[in-house]
Amino acid sequence: MCVEPESATPAEEPKDKNALRMIGWFSMGMAVATVGIYLGFEMRSRYKFKRRTPYDFYANAGSQTANEFGVGI
Repeated sequence: MCVEPESATPAEEPKDKNALRMIGWFSMGMAVATVGIYLGFEMRSRYKFKRRTPYDFYANAGSQTANEFGVGI
């Protein structure tokens, strides 16, 4: 029986380090993509809000459906 603790050989350590490094870079890339998508959505919604015309406020004023009448018997 051998009492010495088993240690990883030097050839195996860089593979583990490279795998963790790749996972880290992938996570950073996903975080950057998520922030970019969120900021793009916010910028687009604010752009559309500023570009409204007075006609946009009353665009659906005349469209009433039949289920609005007779409710509250």
